Amino acid sequence: MAFTNRKTYTPFIGRYDPCQPIRVKTYETPPHLYLGFQPPGLEQFSPKEALKRGTLWKALYSPYTSPYGDYR
Repeated sequence: MAFTNRKTYTPFIGRYDPCQPIRVKTYETPPHLYLGFQPPGLEQFSPKEALKRGTLWKALYSPYTSPYGDYR
């Protein structure tokens, strides 16, 4: 089983829903959920890069990618 930050699910679609249904929905989970504990000696970003990315450790960085592509 491959690790991925993006998860998908299929919501319940009612017969009388007033809007067009979204058949598959997605959400992202942060990488620290799968780390368990912080092992010593994790690779780090430079201080400037850490401020830009929001974390010091490369293993905890997860860029947001839109499920809709670049057009939204």
